[in-house]
Amino acid sequence: MAGTLHPNDLVDPAFFSRLDDIELRAQAVVEGFLHGLHRSPFVGFSVEFNSHREYVPGDDLRHVNWKLYARQQRLYVKEYDAETNMNVYIMLDISQSMECANTGQSKFQYGAALAAAIAHLALKQHDAVGITLFSDRVVSHLRPSAKPHQLQEILHVITSTPERSQSDVGRAFHQAAELAPHRGMIVLISDLFDDVSTIMEGIEHLQFKNHEVVLFHVLDRWERDLPLDGNVRFTDMETGEEITAQADGIREQYLQHVNDWLSELAQGCLNRGVQRVELTTDEPLDKALLDYFVKRAKAQ
Repeated sequence: MAGTLHPNDLVDPAFFSRLDDIELRAQAVVEGFLHGLHRSPFVGFSVEFNSHREYVPGDDLRHVNWKLYARQQRLYVKEYDAETNMNVYIMLDISQSMECANTGQSKFQYGAALAAAIAHLALKQHDAVGITLFSDRVVSHLRPSAKPHQLQEILHVITSTPERSQSDVGRAFHQAAELAPHRGMIVLISDLFDDVSTIMEGIEHLQFKNHEVVLFHVLDRWERDLPLDGNVRFTDMETGEEITAQADGIREQYLQHVNDWLSELAQGCLNRGVQRVELTTDEPLDKALLDYFVKRAKAQ
């Protein structure tokens, strides 16, 4: 099958090393009080010590630092930062349109590397991460876990991709919402080749489950900008239909349609508070990710 990957194709230690200091932080409060890097507004539910403050009447005497009292003859209580373990649900589009590979690597290969990088980041900070593959429906699902070999299991799911079918993004999102019962972060990786209203309905279902949704919109540079001249044969990756046209003769109208579509997607995401990141497969993935997380950190 075209586009088949080996796990070693997804794991680039040099690439991952450049991402080691990035924290993948959720904007919403997430459930759980285990180890992680996501600060919760709740205090007192964690074993992670933060600081001392002076005792005031009504404080729980169990939190008094009696050793400090013995030295200073004043009562201080220990304060703790509650820390949360985030569930990260990665959803990767494996529909036939993701096989488009005009610039050397397919959208699927690019998205798979992105999924592996995000999984690496989440697991590095002790979050639970899982993977869902979808096309016209959910075709594979690995529930989130923070166990030591979870990255290898995620890579196995990606590289064992079943035969691709046509897109039905909205339907797949509705199914995926039922597979993500615990509040967390949904990371969507797709070319979004579907009706925009249907996509937004699926996203709303995910948000109804109290998830934060981040959308990585992956496109091929040729389909994004049509940087071609002369007679070109265009192939629909999902139906196999082919047409031939003069690229320079249709470029203006083509770009107008593409820009209208992207504007509709961008507005739909903005209206729903969804972060949308547009990527093309000719962009260095590490730079694209670094730029995104830097902007995300500044916004928090």
